[in-house]
Amino acid sequence: MKKAVERGKRGERFGSVFSDQNPSEYNSLFGEILDWMLAPLLLVWPISIAATHHIANDIANQPYDQALADRVSSIVSQLKVTPDGVSVTLPPIARVSLTEDEEDRQFHQVILAGGDLIEGDPDMPQLPVGEPRVPGGVKLRDGLMMGEQVRIAYQLVPAQWDARPLLIQVAETRKQREALASRIISGVLLPQFAIIPLAVILVYLGLSKGLAPLERLRDRIRARRPSDLSPIPVRGVPDEVRPLVVSFNEMMQRLEENLQAQQRFISDAAHQMKTPLTGLKMQAELALRETDPALMRADLERIAASTDRAAHLIYQLLQLARAEASHEKVHKAEQLGLEVLARAVTQDWVERAIAKGIDLGFEGTGRLLLIDGVPLLLREMLNNLIDNAIKYTQRGGHVTVRCRGDEFAMLEVEDDGPGIPEADYERVFERFYRVLGTDTDGSGLGLPIVQEVAVLHSATVELGAGAWGHGTRVTVVFPRKGSDVMPYDLRQKT
Repeated sequence: MKKAVERGKRGERFGSVFSDQNPSEYNSLFGEILDWMLAPLLLVWPISIAATHHIANDIANQPYDQALADRVSSIVSQLKVTPDGVSVTLPPIARVSLTEDEEDRQFHQVILAGGDLIEGDPDMPQLPVGEPRVPGGVKLRDGLMMGEQVRIAYQLVPAQWDARPLLIQVAETRKQREALASRIISGVLLPQFAIIPLAVILVYLGLSKGLAPLERLRDRIRARRPSDLSPIPVRGVPDEVRPLVVSFNEMMQRLEENLQAQQRFISDAAHQMKTPLTGLKMQAELALRETDPALMRADLERIAASTDRAAHLIYQLLQLARAEASHEKVHKAEQLGLEVLARAVTQDWVERAIAKGIDLGFEGTGRLLLIDGVPLLLREMLNNLIDNAIKYTQRGGHVTVRCRGDEFAMLEVEDDGPGIPEADYERVFERFYRVLGTDTDGSGLGLPIVQEVAVLHSATVELGAGAWGHGTRVTVVFPRKGSDVMPYDLRQKT
């Protein structure tokens, strides 16, 4: 019966070779906040100037428009309409007020709409095309007279002897209006020129004061010793930064656990290396004291065998260290065909299998089985699986490397050796652990290397008995290229 032995926690600890390692773009939180506070202000300021200009013109027009309307009404009151014609009798003082002003010039006109001039200036602009010619109250419009902008008040008055109404107009240049509008705009905008720089300074000081706790937190972190991995106290930390500090403390805890694991690994590795080195030293001393050539040769053969075991142990330790340190800066993941890789690695072991009298076979699907992976690490993983299978299979036995693919890409290495007791399925992935009762030399690092590489590739490892009811079958399940479906036990853990 198969049993999944993937370590979800280990996967969370070490991550995957496919995780995003690109650092985010560097920016300043102070500058970011300052930009978002000042940018709307600088955007609204031109809008405020335009609105102020419009409102100031409206305010300036109101009293002068009223005065123009009153003058039109005054002229209308002086009209005398009879069947014989129209006459306007303006007092001398009124005529002077209509033509003389300190700054602006004024014009007036009484005329039949679209007809003859009765009184006033003949050059005043006529009613625009489309303007209703219906008698009514005083109306206002803008116009152009002798190349100068003017404001015109006008009124249509019915004439009993003619179907056309009388048009009474009074025009005034805009100098005083513009001067008044300029004073209003100046009175509103000039304080803004002083307020806005002051606001910028106050915002800058406020941000500096508000971000001061971050600077104190930075100083506390910088003052820590390089070896200090203790949690950062969250007391006094702003609420907005507290989740970041908590996450940082969790990361420091994981880092400390990793460092402790490395220290244990170094200690275990030193202990494991001590045994073969001690044996080599004793065998070399015995060979030096030996005078019989035959016995000396036997000692040298034992030294050579011990040297091979020590070299294999060192090589596997280097493999494990390489797998633990793997990330995209060291080993870049690429798209590859799992079946092509497995077939090539299996061919490399044919001579070793023949030398031991073992039938080494390969079963494939005839497809590429595309996955994302690091070829070097996957080769090391498969080498360790085939090495273990050949090493623990007796002469005349069978070892099969098999690729299968459906929703996932699966790699299997199966042998008909003594097998692994089900009770040891979990422990065989511990470093330097070896199943009791086997007389085969081993370092106890083969399956831990397989496990480490599998975790880095977001894959799962399963152990089970072989097809003959004995032996061992190791299955590594990979997510397929372009698929977001994870192997089932990883999916349950995540």
